[in-house]
Amino acid sequence: MEQITIDKKKLYQSLAVVVLPIALQQLISSSLSLVDNLMIGSMGEAELAAVGLATQVYFIHWMMLFGFSSGCNTFLSQFFGTGDWKSFRKVVGFVITVAVCAGTVFFLAALFIPETIMGIFTDDPQTIALGAVYVRTGAPCFLCIAVNVPFTAALRVSEQASIPLRNSSIAFFGNTFLNYVFIFGKFGCPAMGVKGAALATVFCRVIEVSLTLFAVFVRKNVIAAPLKEFFGWKREFVARVVRNCIPTTINESMWAAATAAYNAAYGHMSVTAFAAVQAGNTVLNLFSMAIFSLGDGMMILVGQDLGRRNYDRAFRVAREIVKVGLVVGSSAGLLLLVLSRPIAGLFNFTPEGIETLRNILIIYGFAMVLKLYNGIHVTGTLRSGGDTKFAMISELSTMWLIGVPLVYLGALYLKLPVHWVVLLSISEEVVKACILTWRFFSKKWVNNVIHGIEIM
Repeated sequence: MEQITIDKKKLYQSLAVVVLPIALQQLISSSLSLVDNLMIGSMGEAELAAVGLATQVYFIHWMMLFGFSSGCNTFLSQFFGTGDWKSFRKVVGFVITVAVCAGTVFFLAALFIPETIMGIFTDDPQTIALGAVYVRTGAPCFLCIAVNVPFTAALRVSEQASIPLRNSSIAFFGNTFLNYVFIFGKFGCPAMGVKGAALATVFCRVIEVSLTLFAVFVRKNVIAAPLKEFFGWKREFVARVVRNCIPTTINESMWAAATAAYNAAYGHMSVTAFAAVQAGNTVLNLFSMAIFSLGDGMMILVGQDLGRRNYDRAFRVAREIVKVGLVVGSSAGLLLLVLSRPIAGLFNFTPEGIETLRNILIIYGFAMVLKLYNGIHVTGTLRSGGDTKFAMISELSTMWLIGVPLVYLGALYLKLPVHWVVLLSISEEVVKACILTWRFFSKKWVNNVIHGIEIM
């Protein structure tokens, strides 16, 4: 290969344009999730534990959609790199079709069997009862997310991330206000507690998807076209996209299932233990979800070069973004360590709960750079080149063969304190980092997936 020199200043500028709006959107979402947890947490540890477990089914659904959408983003980024908008729209339409079908299944389950869903995660009757109310009330969210996620992905890949940022900002700030009104019964509304939190989220999702559709179709965005241009695909196209998306969908679904399995283990320890873990994960997301946007930036920028078949440049761009990730991850981890005590004090927990939460935050602070490094490679590096099967194997094997067994061993058999169980869950990240580093430098992920494909 001919040696390519990367203009680092220009690369960092492009990365900032792509990543910052996505990062801000994730930061807003995570910040308001923290506010939600503080509001619910003020009612007691039982309520926080119930909502934390109830949201696991929404988390699994969202990760399934993210996985399928991420697999399709490989094609979106490469088609965008070549300027093929007709093929770009066909991919978007395919994602919407699959997402709506999956969302309908989750919607019906949440509506009719919420107690059964809650029973998977806990055996505490009070937690099941409270969580079932949240799951049933929030059921319409599944349908809204099914439409919003594909269009958000398309806007991000086409370097219009400021649009979903604006829409999410409006929706989520509205969600915070409605949480305050519905949970505590302000401005003449009855105090609805857990049900109020779910109802506020439904309003938030309806507003968000409405704003997204308005921005695309009413404002005549470049993505917009007659609906028929989004549908009708050749068998070869469907087969190739599905081959790439199945590993990412299984990856994210089973990753979410493993995370839910972790939470089920914590949920069977004690209400205090799970409430501390739930609060800790909320804070971790506040720090990590925004910087995980580097993976999205990697997918978009590297995918464009791969679509143009600039393979050497794609590898060098990826290597520079990984370096940025290491610096950002280390800085965020250090900040979390410094702020662990005052953050833990924000929650209305017992002294035992506050100390447990602080210990969990310290563990997450040290693990931050490792989590970010692995996340960039799985969601960015490997998926940009369609190396989705290897990404799936590396992530799921370490989670299910190392992380989950160790967590259940520590939680249910050794009866360790919950923060030590959380530390056991980090062990899979160490092994995963070694595997992903080898794959990155092997360059086996450097591929063009759209060459010769027929869509229409």
